Amino acid sequence: MKKVVLLTGLFMTLHVSAQDIVLPEPVKTGGMPLMEALSKRSSSREFSVADLDKQTLSNMLWAAWGFNRSDKRTAPSASNKQELDLYVVLRSGAYFYDAKANKLVQKVKGDIRGKMGKQDFVATAPVNIVFVEDKSKQGSGATDSGFISQNIYLFCASENLATVVRAWFDANVVKEALKLEENLQPILTQTVGKRK
Repeated sequence: MKKVVLLTGLFMTLHVSAQDIVLPEPVKTGGMPLMEALSKRSSSREFSVADLDKQTLSNMLWAAWGFNRSDKRTAPSASNKQELDLYVVLRSGAYFYDAKANKLVQKVKGDIRGKMGKQDFVATAPVNIVFVEDKSKQGSGATDSGFISQNIYLFCASENLATVVRAWFDANVVKEALKLEENLQPILTQTVGKRK
């Protein structure tokens, strides 16, 4: 009987974790020189529907808000409160970006991209990133999200990807779609994809 319970528990654990996306180690070298990336930084609202590969996702998320030291990130936060989390919304579902483990932890199954904003392209672009502030940490989420967004812009310029930061969304719809706890509030979104 104990073996059956143990095997059942192991199967359930494997089944649940199989929904997560383990990202490859981010490549932290190379890319375009900073001044050239700044000169190419732009907003685009036209995206290919093609999915981004895992390596590109890993590199982009690390550049956006990964750890570049044991407890410090690639973007600053006021008093190092690190009050922001990134949720990555793909065709397959919505995921929490676990920067320490370098993986996407599935929070919602299914395609909810269309709920992430009011522009038509949101529903078909491959990646929508939601900046979520933990209000219990009393940080400066609105300011700090700007740093992370700019990191994404510079990464996209370096990799010839399209991106646009967006504030035109219904925060209550996004919060409900992502099944966020009461203290978590979506404050900004950003769409990323290959150029059309």
